[in-house]
Amino acid sequence: MSVLHARVRHIEQRLAVRAWEYRQRTHARGVWFRLRRVLADAERAFVISPEDAAALERLELAAEPVGLELQPPRYLYFVPSDVLRRLGSAREIPVRLSAELLGAEHVALVRFP
Repeated sequence: MSVLHARVRHIEQRLAVRAWEYRQRTHARGVWFRLRRVLADAERAFVISPEDAAALERLELAAEPVGLELQPPRYLYFVPSDVLRRLGSAREIPVRLSAELLGAEHVALVRFP
């Protein structure tokens, strides 16, 4: 009987951890999940200058909320391809969690078609 009780305790502990992790998705621990989710929608990524980011803001392209949750904030914009061609400072980087992406303050992302 003690073997069954040990198994039940082990299962309950795993469920408690899983429930805690699920609750954390809407808090600080969930930032990485949400950031990966945004990057999963992006086909290409470009580092842009603050001036080009201001131009995107004037075009009413809002930054993704998940980037603003990071410290210091990162401004991630989903930009149509035709608008991206007009940005003079755009320098392409790989779409992945990397030092290059996380080190850039302003990033323009292009969605998959």
